[in-house]
Amino acid sequence: MFFSLLWLSVVLCRIYTADGNSVREAKIFPLSPEIERGSTLKLFCTLGKHLIPRGNASHIIWKLNHDLIPQEYYTIINESTSGVTIHNFTYESAHVRCFTKMLHLGDEQLQIHINVKSGFSPEKPKNISCIYYYDINITCSWISGRETHLNTTYTLVRKHYDDGIQQWINRDSCQSNNGSCAFFFPDIPYARYCFQVTAKNALSNSTTECVPMEMLEIEKLEAPDIISVEKIAGIKQLLNITWKNPMVAPERHLCCLIQYRKMHSNDSGNVTDCTNRTETIKSYNLMGLQDFTEYAIAIQCKGALAKFWSEWSEERIGRTEEKAPSRKVDLWRVIESSQSSGNRYVHLMWKLLEEFPSSESIHGYKIWYIPENNASPAGPTHNTTDKKFTLLLPGEAYVLSVIAYNSAGESPEATLRIPTIGEITSTHIDSVWTFTLRKKMIVTWEASSVNEYVIEWYKEWDTEPFNRSWQYVSNTTNWTSQEGAFESFICYNISVYPLFENKIGAPYSVQAYFQEKPPTVGPETKADNPGKNEAIIKWNEIDKIHKNGFIRNYTIFYKSEGGKELNKTVNCNVLQYKLSSLEANTQYTAYVNAANSAGGKNGNTVTFKTSKFNKEDLLYIFISLGLCMLFLLLLGIICTLKKQTLKRVCWPDVPNPAESIVVGSEDVFMCNSLLKQGQSEDGTVGSENISVLEPGMPHENQTELLLIKHENYESDHTDTCAKDVPNDHKKELCNKEHEVVKSFSPSLPYIVTEQDFRSQMLSAVKPNRKIYPVEKLEEDFSKPQFSPVQNSSSKDNENEDGECTDIKEAATFNPYLKNSINTREFIVPENLPDRNKNESRTQSTAPFQKNTAGQSYVTLDMFGLTIAH
Repeated sequence: MFFSLLWLSVVLCRIYTADGNSVREAKIFPLSPEIERGSTLKLFCTLGKHLIPRGNASHIIWKLNHDLIPQEYYTIINESTSGVTIHNFTYESAHVRCFTKMLHLGDEQLQIHINVKSGFSPEKPKNISCIYYYDINITCSWISGRETHLNTTYTLVRKHYDDGIQQWINRDSCQSNNGSCAFFFPDIPYARYCFQVTAKNALSNSTTECVPMEMLEIEKLEAPDIISVEKIAGIKQLLNITWKNPMVAPERHLCCLIQYRKMHSNDSGNVTDCTNRTETIKSYNLMGLQDFTEYAIAIQCKGALAKFWSEWSEERIGRTEEKAPSRKVDLWRVIESSQSSGNRYVHLMWKLLEEFPSSESIHGYKIWYIPENNASPAGPTHNTTDKKFTLLLPGEAYVLSVIAYNSAGESPEATLRIPTIGEITSTHIDSVWTFTLRKKMIVTWEASSVNEYVIEWYKEWDTEPFNRSWQYVSNTTNWTSQEGAFESFICYNISVYPLFENKIGAPYSVQAYFQEKPPTVGPETKADNPGKNEAIIKWNEIDKIHKNGFIRNYTIFYKSEGGKELNKTVNCNVLQYKLSSLEANTQYTAYVNAANSAGGKNGNTVTFKTSKFNKEDLLYIFISLGLCMLFLLLLGIICTLKKQTLKRVCWPDVPNPAESIVVGSEDVFMCNSLLKQGQSEDGTVGSENISVLEPGMPHENQTELLLIKHENYESDHTDTCAKDVPNDHKKELCNKEHEVVKSFSPSLPYIVTEQDFRSQMLSAVKPNRKIYPVEKLEEDFSKPQFSPVQNSSSKDNENEDGECTDIKEAATFNPYLKNSINTREFIVPENLPDRNKNESRTQSTAPFQKNTAGQSYVTLDMFGLTIAH
């Protein structure tokens, strides 16, 4: 810190102006240079001797505010002095700083900084003027010219003229930094003076010429003080004004200006009164005023030779003498509909006629009424200060009277007839038209036998009776309103009443707009009952206050999603519209535009979707579904009641022999009597002995079915062939039951007969058996009769042949076996005669055809199997 202070104490700065001639040298602290705006600035920085060993002028850098000045503007004067040149200096105020930057010191070290200001030389002041406020001060003002942006002082010098030496001599002076200056308490005589102003700043100075002035001419007095403003009794249209003159020399002459203005009006007048100073209190009679009218009075004064008036005095209020009103009031009424009691409200309103003298003051009004036929007593007299009054009158005809009064008297009586309730009067008005012209409403009408009329108008939405306006006209069928009587964008009810024989006829009323504009708001819209191809769009009427004109029409705009916008236009009295020809099951948007003569306004947008079906479609669908359900119900009932009949007719049990084999033995043809017993009289096999085995039935199920059938049959035919089988064979059969059953194909159904089973039982003990194809079965059934089966094994077989002689009878061919597949095989005993085998083979191919896969088959259930447990 010590070294820094030491360096600053020895640093010097030299400033050169643009011409390079004058040099200013100053120490750092008092130095504050000011230069001409736009000139060239030159600065020099000199280092102290103790810094020379460690640094020189080449280590000096310059900054303007915070910006580094480029080195090309540096100048090395000697080992310790460096200069900088700044061209076109336009800153109003800027800091120029000198730094040293040495490697061993590191950071930049501030050596000196200078605040440089730039501005302009002062111009010569103009228009010097002075005012002598009597016995207070002399204040002078002038126009300084352009702003210098530098500290500029103005010196005002007052000089008086010395007649002895015939020249101006300085008397005193004052200084200021603005365009005015004052000499306080100038105890001076009325002499000739001149005033001179000098403007000076750091760049230059400028002095005006001395401007001479007469003290009597620049004098300005204090405002006078009004003592009273009074009327004089018995003298109308006059006010007496008394005031106190301002202080001035006794030998001076004064002139005072009196201003009078009617209260609550801009009408004013002036009158001047000049007098000598000998009168301290002054009085003046102000005449030509209006009767009983309030006036505001103000006064200002000046010297006879002075150019300046004093300030206005404080206003005082005075009122002239009043007189009785000379004209009757303009009276009108509004009658409300009659009440249930037979009375009605009559709203009276009145106004002063335009030609009513404004000088005639009104203190109040008197109202009374009398019956038209004088059958009832006169009503009481009412007093009011308002220009309206409401009466409750019976249903008779009355004559109303209204007068205005003041302290001087009363006005003429204004009368109006109130008709009886239900009185019918003629119209006399045929038609009424309205139009606007030059910001005025013009009403014209056609009438007959009438010369006097009353024009009444009021806002449509305004229900207050006292807000109505009216005007009497006569000897014309046209009426022009005053400018401003009607407001724009508001609907008015305008009525024309005829006046005849002291009666008011029935009016002719119309509605009119002085000026229209588009509605403020659009109609509120909603969609109702959208159907399949139609929808109803409804909207509300716009409020009267928002219509801004007569609604001419409504336009419904609608479009489907992604479709083209369509529109329909209806009259102004329609508030709903049915859209037709719409697409089913489609979303639509719609809005309504209300238009008057000035334009239209869109309402809110509604969205609706048409239905997929209309009511008729749904009715047809419900009827069809009902009929179908009824039909299905009846069909179910019938099927339940006639189940067995329908099953035999529609789904007969037909087995498929193509998917079965027949197990037989050599005795297959020996028991034809059993087959004959199972046949009906017409030679066919009974349906109760036919079993159907479904293809694909499991082997166990097929076996159980055959065994069950056998048990059922065995119980019924035990005596038929029981003796045909030896006991040992029965035992063997019981032991071999499962082998017989298991010999059936597990995947194919079988046709098993009693003969086959008996043959199987008879051949179970025989080792040799043969398998024959299905054609053998076809051959056997197709023969007219079976050949007797020869069996020489035992007598039992012979007895069996004897008892079953019916086997030799012809067997009837079963047509259900016609389509059996010939790949099926039967088990036939080996000892069956060859003739029968051959005949079976030859006959099987004649009537039968190959079966088609999937056909049903038949089993002749003529026997039963004994179930072995």
